[in-house]
Order: sequence, then structure tokens, then C-alpha cells
Amino acid sequence: MNRPLVLDLFCCAGGAAAGYHAAGFDVLGVDLVARPRYPFRFVQAEALSYLDRLVRGGGIRAFSLIHTSPPCQEGCALTQGTNRAMGWGRDHVQLIPDLRDLLDRSGLPYVIEQPNGKAPVRKDVTLCGEMFGLGVIRHRNFELGGWTTARPAHVRHRGRVRGWRHGVYHDGPYVAAYGDGGGKASVAEMQTAMGIDWTDVREELTEAIPPAYAAWLGRAFRAAACRATDLRRAA
Repeated sequence: MNRPLVLDLFCCAGGAAAGYHAAGFDVLGVDLVARPRYPFRFVQAEALSYLDRLVRGGGIRAFSLIHTSPPCQEGCALTQGTNRAMGWGRDHVQLIPDLRDLLDRSGLPYVIEQPNGKAPVRKDVTLCGEMFGLGVIRHRNFELGGWTTARPAHVRHRGRVRGWRHGVYHDGPYVAAYGDGGGKASVAEMQTAMGIDWTDVREELTEAIPPAYAAWLGRAFRAAACRATDLRRAA
């Protein structure tokens, strides 16, 4: 009855959502594409437009935290339609600056998740599968808006990601949960390696973050909120 509510934007199949739920949250997912396997409440909508409506209409106050996983691919499909009409998506590619503007307007604490690369996000927290004993590396960076937590130490990897690289096959304790061919993981291997059993759609698995990442973030957020409450009471 007292579970805070997370708004999960660009939710895909719900890897983050499952983690937040395990950390004691309820979740509402939003994605442009229908996600029938998403394990919680779901709204099919363009994420920036949906967030804008919530902020303008006051519905955003129902939420305690916003988690976002905006697309990182160059030339992504979300540069069309509403985004273009609203002037969102600078250079028709990068949604993060406009997303961050809306998140700041919401007044809520938030998370922006991205893989390693050139995305314009702060790396306030970086997580990888080895931190949780998973069968993937899957480094992900998280910008935290409106809240902070200690940055965890990166754990030494136990070996290589299994698969072919430049014509040479390498064995290792981790599977390649992305792409297809070249020794990439099977659907069953990805499910096991990431701890996701509610979807068997390859595209959804290759885009998901392991639920363990969001469970860690959710618990860190709740601890930070408790500390902030204690400080206000002591003042």
C-alpha cells in the first residue's frame, strides 16, 4: 500500500521496471512501441510528449522517481512525428538535452541511463554485470538528477566476453547479449545471464538492462530519501 511509484520512460520490455519493483516500487512504463510482455502497467505513447502532459497537467505528482532509458542509436526512429513537430531531438538524433529539460521541469528526482559512448550524460553511477555476479558485462552509466548516492567501485572482470572478434574465437565467462551472429548469445543464454524470464524477444533482451541494476538504484534512492528526511527532522 505504501510502495512509491516510478515512471519508466522508454521502458522497452521492463528490465529496469523489474528491478525497481524488487526494490519496493510500483512502476508505470511508457514506450512508443507496444510491449505486451511488459510486466507492469503500461502506456503506449511517445515518452517526451507523455512526460510533458504529466508536467503540464500536474499528474507528475503521483510519482516519486522518473527512470529514463532514451534511445542511443544514431538516426533513431523517435526523431520523427511528435518529436520533430515539438522541436525535440536536437539534430534529429539526440533526445537527451530536451529530455533533461523536461525532467528538470517536473521537479522530481530522476535517472537517465545510457551505455558507454558519446551520449551527453554525467556518469554519476556506472554499473556492470560483474558487480552482481551476472553472466554479462553490459556497462551502463546513470545520471542522477535531484538526488545523489555514493559511486560504487568497479569490480575486476573475470575474463572476456565469449564470441568471435576479428576472426578469432575467444572463450569467457560472459555472453554477448547484443546483436546476432558472431558467437552472440542465444535468447535462452541472454535470459539466464541477465535474470529476465518474461520476454523471449531477442530485440527486447538486447536493449534491456539487467533488473539487478535498477534494484540497486532503487534501494540507493530510498536510502538517500531516508537520509534527507532525517536531516530535515534534525534541522
